[in-house]
Amino acid sequence: MKPGLSQGTQLKQELKINPRLYQAMDLLYMPLLDLQQHLKQELLNNPFLDMVEPEDEEDEEGNETDAESEVEVESTPEEQEKANKDEIDWEEILLDGFDAGGRREEHEEREYYEPITVDTRDLGDHLRDQVSLLDLSPRQMLLADEFIGNINEDGYLACPLADIITGINEMLEQAAEESGRDSDDLPLYKPSEGEEMLGVVQGLDPAGVGARDLRECLMLQLREAGLEQSVPFRLVRDCFDELINHRWSEISKRFGISPSDVQRAADEIQKLDPKPGIKYSDAGDNYIIPDLIVDKIDGKYFVFLNDANLPRLKLSKAYQEIARDKKKFDGENKEFISNKLNSANWMIQAIEQRRQTMLKVMNYIVERQREFFEKGVQFLKPLTLREVAEVISMHESTVSRVTNEKFVQTPRGVLPLKFFFSSGLSTTAGEDVSARGIKAQIQKLVSEENPKHPLTDQAIVNILKETGVQIARRTVAKYRDQLGVLSARMRKRV
Repeated sequence: MKPGLSQGTQLKQELKINPRLYQAMDLLYMPLLDLQQHLKQELLNNPFLDMVEPEDEEDEEGNETDAESEVEVESTPEEQEKANKDEIDWEEILLDGFDAGGRREEHEEREYYEPITVDTRDLGDHLRDQVSLLDLSPRQMLLADEFIGNINEDGYLACPLADIITGINEMLEQAAEESGRDSDDLPLYKPSEGEEMLGVVQGLDPAGVGARDLRECLMLQLREAGLEQSVPFRLVRDCFDELINHRWSEISKRFGISPSDVQRAADEIQKLDPKPGIKYSDAGDNYIIPDLIVDKIDGKYFVFLNDANLPRLKLSKAYQEIARDKKKFDGENKEFISNKLNSANWMIQAIEQRRQTMLKVMNYIVERQREFFEKGVQFLKPLTLREVAEVISMHESTVSRVTNEKFVQTPRGVLPLKFFFSSGLSTTAGEDVSARGIKAQIQKLVSEENPKHPLTDQAIVNILKETGVQIARRTVAKYRDQLGVLSARMRKRV
């Protein structure tokens, strides 16, 4: 093959998604608070958008007109053709799930708004405040700060003691080298100083902080409570492995006490906090504002959108008057007015379409899960995204976007929309029952069992079979693990 440059022609078809389609996808995906912030930003960026005031809502029905016919902008055939291409066929989009087989334009830049973080105090700040009140030398303060910096958010020392001493000594040697001092004359920290400072840190609030493992954490809490000579302290100190495996008989023989006394001591240990630092962790406050409301009125369930605080958009009258001034329709002015006006019209339509889509999805969920609303989670029916999509004539991905990170306020509490979707099992009567409903039944059976004779997985299978639910023992074990329920041997009381 001869090397060199050559030219050639090639015909190919390629569909590119209009950038507005990506914005439409984002609108469906956004929870209520995110959408509220997005619309506020749109109001700032687009002068043709305005908020509907309360007085405007009263005569809104009488004055409804087509916004595009109200403001006519003269355009060339080329511009008209481009506008036609930008028209959104919502029915086709929702049915196809926004999948036009294309990709984003490489040059397209999407505006990003970085969330504002609020400074909060964490476990490290809480510990440093206490250390500052102690009578410590500067040398000790430096070592204490090194320990605190190695405590994780659960309250445990995340680094071996020897590594902490080595690390702080290396820091001192590096500082001496940079200042030109002789490192041989440095007062390096000794392991004994580390042990002493660890005791100081472990004496801080909360009790158990600075522990190197769970066993030490529980011992610190019992010691703080003055129970160093108690049976619970001896159990944690001398037979921790047997304790966590609920081997009450072995412990009973070893300590010469009754199994019931061992059980009572284990109950006291269970009241301790295995993660003492987590209450000071910077988890942030997560507020949930439901996007939808389901209410029962006169025996019927109705679905409402919780969008009272959402800005309602309309075309700005002031800028409509500017758009009617044909003298300003030349060059950049004409292009700016056309783009912003089309964008404003599209945004108003997109928000309304989002509202209608969410109502369609939630109305079907209420219809399908009526028994859940009436009787509880055990009567939740299996439901998939595809089933909802087929019934409301939309694409499965569209339903997925509508239900993602959305919440609904119901007579049974505030629930994520994903709660209503789960796989199902068959019954002997030929009906389907939700996996979530089965989990609720297992949880109920365990909570009502005799603690001295807890139900085994096979016993739960047999009980469920009597109610018509066909389920394997390994499935019961899987659901039990997901619920955080221990095995029958571990739940047994003496």
